Amino acid sequence: MSAFAEKTDVVIVGSGAAGSLMAAKLSKAGKKVIILEAGPERTLNDLISSQINARRLKWSGEPVQEKGAQPIGNVFNSGYGTGGSALHHYGVWPRLHTEDFNVKSLHGRSLDWPITYDDLRPYYDKIQQEVGISGDKASEIWRPEGDDYPLPPVPIFQQSEIIAKGFKNLGKRTSPLPLALNSRDYKGRPGCLWDGWCDAGCPTKALVNPLALYLPEAKKMGARVIHDATATRILTDNSGKKAVGVKYHTKEGIEVTQMADLVILAAFAVQNPRLLLNSADGGLANRSGLVGSYIMSHAAATVFGLFDQETEPYMGATGGQLLNQDSYDHKDQRDSGFGSYQWMIAQAVKPNDLLGFGGSNPALFGKKLTEFMKRAAQHFGGMTGCVEDLPLRENRVTLSADKDKFGMALASVAHTAHADSLALWQAAKAEGVEIFKAADAVQVWNGPLGPMHIMGGTIMGDDGEKSVTNSYGQCHDIDNLFIAGSGLFPTSGGVNPTFTVHALSLRSSEYIVKNWSSLT
Repeated sequence: MSAFAEKTDVVIVGSGAAGSLMAAKLSKAGKKVIILEAGPERTLNDLISSQINARRLKWSGEPVQEKGAQPIGNVFNSGYGTGGSALHHYGVWPRLHTEDFNVKSLHGRSLDWPITYDDLRPYYDKIQQEVGISGDKASEIWRPEGDDYPLPPVPIFQQSEIIAKGFKNLGKRTSPLPLALNSRDYKGRPGCLWDGWCDAGCPTKALVNPLALYLPEAKKMGARVIHDATATRILTDNSGKKAVGVKYHTKEGIEVTQMADLVILAAFAVQNPRLLLNSADGGLANRSGLVGSYIMSHAAATVFGLFDQETEPYMGATGGQLLNQDSYDHKDQRDSGFGSYQWMIAQAVKPNDLLGFGGSNPALFGKKLTEFMKRAAQHFGGMTGCVEDLPLRENRVTLSADKDKFGMALASVAHTAHADSLALWQAAKAEGVEIFKAADAVQVWNGPLGPMHIMGGTIMGDDGEKSVTNSYGQCHDIDNLFIAGSGLFPTSGGVNPTFTVHALSLRSSEYIVKNWSSLT
């Protein structure tokens, strides 16, 4: 059974960070926008502070087949439903550094971006004013130039005070962690409660997510979100050089043709390549042969400890309280490994589930685990290193022989980290142990490698033979087909990607509005 929908100006696949922002900006410019969201509808009232609810916000769509020595962790990192993965993100919003944009030019390896930090700086500045970021520019000595944060820094609780002593004793600096989370009321959104339930979604709107800001703005301007709408094919004209719409399936199995003047893929770094590869023989917009290539995932270097002092580990935000980037701008000045990393210090933590302290040391069980849990409830501390993942062409999304219920090939993702990325992860872990010992931890241990964030797969660049899109996310081969989100990143850097995703999406939105007549 099939149906045809009324033509729209813009159809956006995905309602996450990039899709919601672009819907808001394009709707404000007078464009008629429809968002196709594969997952179910969620409202702020659906966000319950519980570990079960946190799991429900993760990926629960069609399975992604993962291969390689270091799988990307699609279920943990992706979202499903209104707001996508930005609904359960932790709001850690540092900027990429100047050197992150030209790694190949500086070091003869990795890739370069087609833009510089200065190209993106004004968009970082605009976004932080729109959403509200809490931080301290003066203390964040590593941050590249930009405007002051609009909100004061997040409060410091006992866990971060104790761990910060370890950094200080080793001659290292810490600053408040920049968070897209209100340290006080901001633009009609309340200040945070500091109860550490960020990954279960923030029902109060203190942490900016698509439900808190950009989706309401888009809907107010007339944008419409269609839920349970799985995009299966991008449609083009007979020349194959102009996108004319998207085919999608409803949960009842009805195939709907949604025609549009401009198409934006904002599904996420795995699903965008899957859709392109399923849309044409050899893949749509794939002159370079790179659709799906250069998939990256930050390696999490986790460090845990017990302290004699009470740490109150349940206080604060899931993302943490303090930041250290002393080792960031020395990609090639290391005893081992290559790249950048940062420390996110003193995350608010729960007793159990995936990120709980109960599972931080898998070797404990029975009576020893019980004793540990009683002590850790008041004396646990932790921090996480976000470690750069070098882009490798062979780390990629391909199509599986298996298909979903609509007959669309599933995504298969292969990822094995470069030896120098793994060496950097090992070095970061060792440094973390040294810091905790300097903070007088009575026990210190590391967790296993955990994948954080997914980037690449539809990388941007100046050369259509070596990249999928230009710097605005516009496909080299199809002028009115755009890609948005972290899939555009040619390199991962060593910081959380969501702030950069917002800055890139704002830049692309302005470009589309300015060039609308020539694009369509």
